[in-house]
Amino acid sequence: QVQLVESGGGLVQAGGSLRLSCAASGRTFSTRAMGWFRQAPGKEREFVAATSWSGGSTYYADSVKGRFTISRDNAKNTVYLQMNSLSPEDTAVYYCAARARIAPIEAPVYDWWGQGTQVTVSS
Repeated sequence: QVQLVESGGGLVQAGGSLRLSCAASGRTFSTRAMGWFRQAPGKEREFVAATSWSGGSTYYADSVKGRFTISRDNAKNTVYLQMNSLSPEDTAVYYCAARARIAPIEAPVYDWWGQGTQVTVSS
């Protein structure tokens, strides 16, 4: 079992930046990949970004490519999502996820989920 706790959400103006953090605990040695998803009001949850546990592979949704960067600090068992050039369309609850199963980096299948952190971008 892996526990995930997100932090770093908040209110920011359009064009601004935020950095989300996801601290993992528990059986983190079994984790093969971690990702970020988001869910806006009235919409389905969508994939944002993913990274392998080693950090050697990353993958992004087209909507955030060039603006968001996923990274990790294995010593701290923490994954980050640096979000730049934010727009109101990025407003959502952002969820961290981790998986132990073997799957392509782009596969949106995960075993454990965090509780989410709210990101609100004002125009």
